[in-house]
Amino acid sequence: MTRRLWPWLRTLGGLAIPAVLLWHMGSGALLDGLRRIDAGTLLAAVGIGVLTTVCSAWRWCLVARGLGLRLPLGQAVADYYRALFLNAALPGGVLGDVHRAVRHGRCAGDVGSGVRAVVLERAAGQLVLLVGGAVVLAVQPSPVRAAVVRTLTGPTAGWVLAALVAGGAAAVLLGRAGRRRAGAGDRGGGGWRAAVAEAGRAVAGRARWPGVVGASAVVLVGYVATFVLAARVAGVRAPAADLVPLVVLALLAMALPLNVGGWGPREGVAAWAFGAAGLGAAQGLATAVVYGVLVLAASLPGAGVLLARWGAGLRSAGDGPRGAAGGVRRGGVLVGAGDGRRR
Repeated sequence: MTRRLWPWLRTLGGLAIPAVLLWHMGSGALLDGLRRIDAGTLLAAVGIGVLTTVCSAWRWCLVARGLGLRLPLGQAVADYYRALFLNAALPGGVLGDVHRAVRHGRCAGDVGSGVRAVVLERAAGQLVLLVGGAVVLAVQPSPVRAAVVRTLTGPTAGWVLAALVAGGAAAVLLGRAGRRRAGAGDRGGGGWRAAVAEAGRAVAGRARWPGVVGASAVVLVGYVATFVLAARVAGVRAPAADLVPLVVLALLAMALPLNVGGWGPREGVAAWAFGAAGLGAAQGLATAVVYGVLVLAASLPGAGVLLARWGAGLRSAGDGPRGAAGGVRRGGVLVGAGDGRRR
């Protein structure tokens, strides 16, 4: 029963946060920010999105190869774009990642390893974001620093811990789902010690960790740049250095599972952080909403990938199970009945 209720509670919670903020602060600043989005802004967001998506896909390739899975960069970029679009368009913010994990695992013949590759790839990105955020908050003077310390040490610390536990539980459940799909042949069946050792080989190997960390750092810079662009569009004129700590907090909030396509905690934390920094909670909400629109625009190539593959699937189904020469379709490939050659 709890499993059935959780998706609905998560969706309602994600929708409730922006709704309460709009009811409390009004929609004036938000609408002004949305009206300022022009073609140049959208093109800039798409350009940044190309850089971050290619780097994210390369990170995925490195981790997958560390698990012994073949993943060409071109395929990874297309699959990552599609996952980004599904993440932005569907509740939860992770369904696209689940889809690319299972699809790649099936293509590679090892669903469990395919799922673990995506979990580790995303975890590596979140770890770099967490470390980078901690460094920024420690080094860069900001009014939100004291507020963050109070939040982590005050009465609300329990809620923060619960949110982090929920995020970790979601990753664990995703990994278990992959192991159930893989069955007895799953290489990760040796327990937690084997799983940790495998994660170390896949991510922290000498040949891979520089690429994983470097790609994650570029992705983080791209996300921050998109958020600063959104702040400028929303009318925030504070120096970029002052905005970076606020942006990092909003990006960290997006990792919480209580969201609808990324919307929800991001808007709440942005409103709180901008308000604590003296820039106005309404400006923080407007910036977060504009950022969401820009991210959706940057993910639109994924819709093209989705439509192209859907059309290819329809054409393949329309050809029927047999070709003109009596061939049989196996996995979408026409194999001749007489000689077994692919055509």
